[in-house]
Amino acid sequence: MNSSLLRQMRSTFFFALLGVVFMFAAPQVLQLFTIINLTTAIALAVLALSLALIWGYGGILCFGQVAFFGLGAYVYTISAINFGGSTWAVLMAVLVTSAFAAALGYFIFYGRVSDVYLGVITLTVTLIFFSLIRRTSGPEYKIGNALLGGFNGVSSPPINLPWDSGSFLFPEHVFYVAMAVLILCYVFVGWLVNTKFGRVCVAIRENELRAELLGYDTRLYKLGIFTIGAGIAALGGVLFCNGVGRITPDVFSLYNAALTIIWVIVGGRGTLIGPIGATFALFYLTSALGGQSLLNNNLVLGIILIIFVLLVPKGVAPTVVDWIASRRKKTPRRARRRRGARAEGME
Repeated sequence: MNSSLLRQMRSTFFFALLGVVFMFAAPQVLQLFTIINLTTAIALAVLALSLALIWGYGGILCFGQVAFFGLGAYVYTISAINFGGSTWAVLMAVLVTSAFAAALGYFIFYGRVSDVYLGVITLTVTLIFFSLIRRTSGPEYKIGNALLGGFNGVSSPPINLPWDSGSFLFPEHVFYVAMAVLILCYVFVGWLVNTKFGRVCVAIRENELRAELLGYDTRLYKLGIFTIGAGIAALGGVLFCNGVGRITPDVFSLYNAALTIIWVIVGGRGTLIGPIGATFALFYLTSALGGQSLLNNNLVLGIILIIFVLLVPKGVAPTVVDWIASRRKKTPRRARRRRGARAEGME
């Protein structure tokens, strides 16, 4: 492993360690209401991380990442109601969502659909889910014992201990689970992008034709990273419906689809910690704006997006890294100048 990869892995473990410290410190100093809000923000951060992987490292601009997020939440809720517990429901959510993404991705990538149409297709799938589930209000719309609930949604059973389906976790315990999932997903993705698979995906992002000429099946790699990202998004959906307590078709809305893109743009495409940090910042910004009527949330988010696209196109994290690197380069120059000045003074 070269020095560059070592630095990347060190930074990954550094931020993971900070996450562990925050996981144990936050419940000691924050109120329960704040912890519940944090759980929701963590779930959305997992969603942002999944898009950061697909778009930032795979070069796949998926406008419908919330489709996998919402599908994971619905599959978990329906499975937990029918199974009478959350243990197998979580696994079902990840497997069903990943299988759906693999099937969708197969037709997209092996059909040689261009990037623009890929974005349109994934967004269309999201809006189909949104429209379809809103029309399931009647008692006849159910899967097993689970009523879909239409636009009112359905209450999500809380997470229980794996060995005891009757022992449910309290909100503060769900926070621990959510943080652990976020940290593990972050470390996993950080490791994945530094493997051969991840490096090939980055090469495909940079120049797909060159990667094909080198003998790589670019369709298979893109399908792989697309499916993995969908599975991570499904985990975020499971955490989201546990933090909120229910799931509604609004999770598939165009607003949420656009918001996910904004998190990655603001945080920095091609990074992992940037979109996570941007998710937390914008989540609490929109929450604060929700308590007043002077400014519209959509207007503020639109202004933020325009500012970052025009003034900080790389996003926050890459810009900060570039600034630190430039400062480090300037420091040796200044040191050499000082030594030169001292030598001249001695003469």
